[in-house]
Amino acid sequence: MVLVKFIDSSGVESQVSIDDGTSVMEGAIRAGIDGIDADCGGQLSCATCHVYVGEEWEAKVAPMSEDEDALLEFAIDRRANSRLCCQIIVRPDIEGLVIEVPASQGS
Repeated sequence: MVLVKFIDSSGVESQVSIDDGTSVMEGAIRAGIDGIDADCGGQLSCATCHVYVGEEWEAKVAPMSEDEDALLEFAIDRRANSRLCCQIIVRPDIEGLVIEVPASQGS
């Protein structure tokens, strides 16, 4: 299990333990993190699991694919650190990963 910190748009933090080898999106859905809708179920065909990866973590998560980059063109408020959390696979070396949920996806 790897601990991931989610921060909503109002600054409220939630710590979630996620199984190694699963996506950050799956962990967020299981924990009921608001704003992570994952309408496509992690199939890389929507942008409803758009998040911001903490800047100190960007180099530690796997690089973005061309398909993910293309889908993020449809995300509201895209930033340099935007990612689809269905594409971030949990590994022990990202223990403590910080994920911010965009205001556009909150309740």
